[in-house]
Amino acid sequence: MIKDIKGLHHITSMASDAQQNNRFFTDTLGLRRVKKTVNFDEPSVYHLYYGDEKGTPGTVMTYFPFPNMMLGRPGVGEVGETQFSVPRGSLSFWNERFAAQGVGGVEADTVFGANRLRFIGPDGDGFALVETTDDNRPAWVGEGISEEVAVRGFTGARFNLHDTAATEELLRFMGYERTEAEGNVTRFIIPGGNGADRIDLAALPKTPFARQGAGSVHHIAFAVETREKQLEVRKALMDTGYQVTPVIDRDYFWAIYFRTPGGILFEIATNEPGFDRDEDTAHLGEALKLPSRYESFRAQIEANLVPIAA
Repeated sequence: MIKDIKGLHHITSMASDAQQNNRFFTDTLGLRRVKKTVNFDEPSVYHLYYGDEKGTPGTVMTYFPFPNMMLGRPGVGEVGETQFSVPRGSLSFWNERFAAQGVGGVEADTVFGANRLRFIGPDGDGFALVETTDDNRPAWVGEGISEEVAVRGFTGARFNLHDTAATEELLRFMGYERTEAEGNVTRFIIPGGNGADRIDLAALPKTPFARQGAGSVHHIAFAVETREKQLEVRKALMDTGYQVTPVIDRDYFWAIYFRTPGGILFEIATNEPGFDRDEDTAHLGEALKLPSRYESFRAQIEANLVPIAA
């Protein structure tokens, strides 16, 4: 069993409009844009990162905004809901804020005893704010959002699957423990995790498969501390039969990827070196940062990207 994963590192989704996406996460949710770069495999498209002050693993939502991309179709074989932690008693603030800003799909519910507020993003993305009582992670504050109500980071995510058995086995191998079930949803938690340490598996045997597009999660990344730990995890996964990519340098972390039995793309990402490797913490996310192989094309790349607000 793998013992080095402590929870989520980041979640990466797709969007249809960079300006709209940036406005929603910085203005509406009040997250900090911690990096403005490009899709390393398609540099004509932004890669935008949002999180806490430093982009701490477990707080970072990232997006590939492909202009005018077709909307995804929700279904099974995907991350169906990304869940954020907020302080207990803060949902009334968020309900009012969402109403004032025209956020869609807002609905209160209670899952595993926690009060939540479900909502959808600009492209139909599935989200939930979850009230927590023991999350001491510092929040990024601003945009009329105080420390008492601000987002702390992820609590976790929900996977929508036809059958959960194989994914349950994989999560156990990755260090997660089954804690409880409610209806068709089973929860797994990493003991002593980083706060973003819960995965809910929803069994939906009659639901059609998802079609990826804007609003869909592209991949979900799990955190390990170092490159050495990542190599140990890679070997363990390959020894178990998973087809895992070589280590890929993403400038702010190193990454490996593999496809799960349920069809979801998993990444294992390192906590090192972090988002401050190429700009001061006080100015994270302000300038367009490019990987070195694209620096000679900077003028062309910048000319093709739609400007977005600071």
